Amino acid sequence: MTFKSTNPFNGEVIATYKEHTNTEINTILVNAGNAFEAWRQVPIKERCSLLLNAANLLKKNVDRYAETMTLEMGKPISEAKGEINKCAWVCEYYAENAEHFLADELIETDASESFVSHEPIGAVLAIMPWNFPFWQVFRFAAPTMTAGNSALLKHASNVFGCATHIEEIFKEAGYPDGVFQNLFIDHDKIETVIAHDSVQAVTLTGSGRAGKSVASLAGKYLKKTLLELGGSNAFIVLEDANMDQAIETALNARMMNSGQSCIAAKRFILVGDAYDKFLPGFLEKTKSIKNGNPMDDSTEIGPLARKDLADELHKQMKTSLDMGAKLEIGGVQDNAFYEPTILSGVKPGMPAFDEETFGPLAAIIKARDKEEAFELAAKSPFGLGTTIFTRDTKTARKYINKVPDGAFFINELVKSDPRLPFGGTKNSGYGRELSREGIHEFINKKTVYIK
Repeated sequence: MTFKSTNPFNGEVIATYKEHTNTEINTILVNAGNAFEAWRQVPIKERCSLLLNAANLLKKNVDRYAETMTLEMGKPISEAKGEINKCAWVCEYYAENAEHFLADELIETDASESFVSHEPIGAVLAIMPWNFPFWQVFRFAAPTMTAGNSALLKHASNVFGCATHIEEIFKEAGYPDGVFQNLFIDHDKIETVIAHDSVQAVTLTGSGRAGKSVASLAGKYLKKTLLELGGSNAFIVLEDANMDQAIETALNARMMNSGQSCIAAKRFILVGDAYDKFLPGFLEKTKSIKNGNPMDDSTEIGPLARKDLADELHKQMKTSLDMGAKLEIGGVQDNAFYEPTILSGVKPGMPAFDEETFGPLAAIIKARDKEEAFELAAKSPFGLGTTIFTRDTKTARKYINKVPDGAFFINELVKSDPRLPFGGTKNSGYGRELSREGIHEFINKKTVYIK
């Protein structure tokens, strides 16, 4: 099989990549196991030093890596550059904190000495998506490899150019052969990889369907999993909110990355009079968004990564309209491009409410009061995060446990930060990336007891 990397802006094929043969796959897996045995013995200070090398390479080559990203999946070039710099940040964060995070934890017992030792477990397979093709990989690789594990990347086939860059970065940074390797394979080879003795865990960022499939395979072979799946985050605006701030943040929360983000705000729940204060300004801001060539620095929204993604979004929009929603703006598709779209009158049962809309479509929902707003926010199969805008942050804190999500942001959009744990609940998956929890996901917490 040959994989194609196609520019979604103009449909041109950028590059082709040959699928790894069964023999090549086996060699890569054996190398990952052998590399782990040596890598785990490398002192933590040295691992952190190599991670800083990777951070420096990212910062040195921002333009080059960002260009590949934009050409492969259509992200506006300004956002692509920001993504590369964020990858450097997560490398620097773990280079600074990993030694502390992995230090023995002393626990007082009746022993002369007892503690928890943190040890790596082996090769970890990462199955990653195309929407943040560098960030998703580095937020996995930086902590996992610094903990002493080796890494295998099965990237989305439309961003194999990004995958190639990432493997080159780790090699140039000085990582030993086999510590980070790409697997250019299709989904039908995933079970072969998971089943291999070298692989001890799997992390996947992707759809719920993919997550269930991979979790099932991993369970079959008793391999640990971390799943970061879809989302339909609620963005609640109370009547006392700073509307200018709420509108500006809402625009970024929904339209960033052309709306292709699991943690994007998708359901905008407006309480009482906030509806009439928020909606006109949100419509006006949305009209001002500049669409165009994603390689242009002034472009704010480019094409979706593939035409079929725009097709699916349009279908969700049309079905929601048929069920009673109102089209306020947008709703126009041109191949992979999708015009920024706002639907009002959205209710539970409509695709715009119940499903993940992966593109620039905002669902507007009116709530009578705060209680109904949080009931609507929680009425979702997903559980990544909730945003609330209000001047009364003291009262907002009382609602933290009303929505069983992985994050609750007051007066800010839900976002990932190396310093904070990241992950979801319900159909958004399980496990945590980033922060101390992220580096502890793929380690053996060994109890040591000395009498």
